[in-house]
Amino acid sequence: MAALTAADGVKLAYIEAGRGVPIVFVHEFAGDMRCWEPQLRFFARRYRSIAFNARGYPPSDVPPDPAAYSQDRATDDIAAVLRGLGIARAHIVGLSMGGFATLHFGLRYPHMAVSLVAAGVGYGASPTGGAAKARENFHAEVDATIAAIRAEGMAKRALAYSRGPTRLQFEAKDPRGFAEFQAALAEHSTEGSALTMQGVQRARPNLYDLAENFRALRVPTLIVCGDEDEPTLEPSLFLKRTIPTAGLVMFPRTGHAMNLEEPALFNRAVLDFLTLVASGRWTARDPATQTGAILSAAPAERAPAEQA
Repeated sequence: MAALTAADGVKLAYIEAGRGVPIVFVHEFAGDMRCWEPQLRFFARRYRSIAFNARGYPPSDVPPDPAAYSQDRATDDIAAVLRGLGIARAHIVGLSMGGFATLHFGLRYPHMAVSLVAAGVGYGASPTGGAAKARENFHAEVDATIAAIRAEGMAKRALAYSRGPTRLQFEAKDPRGFAEFQAALAEHSTEGSALTMQGVQRARPNLYDLAENFRALRVPTLIVCGDEDEPTLEPSLFLKRTIPTAGLVMFPRTGHAMNLEEPALFNRAVLDFLTLVASGRWTARDPATQTGAILSAAPAERAPAEQA
């Protein structure tokens, strides 16, 4: 295991394997770089595969200043990993919290992204009409979680957090894999987890408020969700409809930690996507498919599909 330094001096631990076009894996709140092991083993056969621990997740630094944790910091840390490893452009694959950072990376650093895979994205996001109430509920749940983490410590809180409603599918399918995930979560820093929840999860912008930014995004993008990860279903459809270069994959009977719960499905979907991107076949959506009609034929003449 090695480390590199972010722009503000925070040390970020990382692991890598394989050779070829780089892929950077960005973990969820309840995970760390160990959660990407099924992907590192698979993609290292074809790609230079890199996973890192976010700030607040030892052996990465756990800065004590709450201002060191934000969506912008999380996004900038992906860029720091690329720069620290001398990588000009890479595929970025993120889950949940890491998926949010991946999308923001595409918005802020499109010149550094070959493609984006955002999986399990949407917690706390809601359409403008009901955004205020949904946001209030999300903040209340986050605040309660932060208080529980600090009161109990992660070694204890992990037992409850790991058994949330969108993770029970993982436990039912793969008890051994779930036990490994739960044990790793129990090792997380209590303070780092609380500060991450406060500064990154709670304060990040509503995805729906970024609609205009997403409409301008031209980086090839794959949105992935599990059909039993209820908080991500509508946001995933929103992202697919809003990002011109986005496609959507939904795994049946699958919850939040889909890369661990269904590693074969996840790896295959991502590999197929990367192959289409490499061949130039992942293009922007044909406007003729978005007329709103159900049975009417598309216009006889249309512009060629825009290259992503």
